[in-house]
Amino acid sequence: MGDNYYYDQSNNGGNAWFAQSEQQPWQSYDYSAQTAGQPGSSYGAPPAYGGYSAQPNMFIPQPDAAGGKVDDYDYDNEPPLLEELGINFDHIRLKTVAVLNPFGSARADVIEDQDLAGPLVFCLLFGASLLLHGKLQFGYIYGIGLLGCVGMYSLLNLMAEETRSISFTCTASVLGYCLLPMSILSMIAAVLSLQGLIGYAVAGGAAFWCGSTSSKLFSITLQMEGQRLLVAYPCVLLYCVFALLAIF
Repeated sequence: MGDNYYYDQSNNGGNAWFAQSEQQPWQSYDYSAQTAGQPGSSYGAPPAYGGYSAQPNMFIPQPDAAGGKVDDYDYDNEPPLLEELGINFDHIRLKTVAVLNPFGSARADVIEDQDLAGPLVFCLLFGASLLLHGKLQFGYIYGIGLLGCVGMYSLLNLMAEETRSISFTCTASVLGYCLLPMSILSMIAAVLSLQGLIGYAVAGGAAFWCGSTSSKLFSITLQMEGQRLLVAYPCVLLYCVFALLAIF
């Protein structure tokens, strides 16, 4: 397009400007080495992917065939979201059936599943049923439940064999699932008054139901069949406190 100029600062000819033809680019000053890849520059283009840029210590990684970053994550074998959250609807159903059937049984692996989604739902159901007769008792429910879980966790680990133990979350899961009959009792108390001899008998039966079921699940988990009555006694006392919340 035109001539390239360079400035001669040699000692033998003085200072002078000389024109150089484009046909000899090796004698002209190369601006592309400093301006390549810079915005607004017309002296050169950015280097290709996988090579080194004009600026030092800068390497542009090689992309994949689609032009994006290489990702080695296996999306096809990714587990479902509910499984990652620890929610297993099959185990929830089996535990609920085991609570509703006091004379039935359950597998040890189902009971040992540290699921807290079902207990949370049953605690909310119990509190919502108390709201039907004007009682806002969520603080008492969670407070008594927490103290009961700590007490039963300590007691069960003291009574179990040295080779066996139960976790705190598993204890809370079993006690929370066995709160379902108490939720049914609270719904009945919203319609019928339980402040009488018949009401006390029904509430006592519900507390015994909860205590018997929880002791059954604990004995299956820790293999304490001979100590089930000892486990059932504190469980019944715990659920009697929840029965008092439903009656009064």
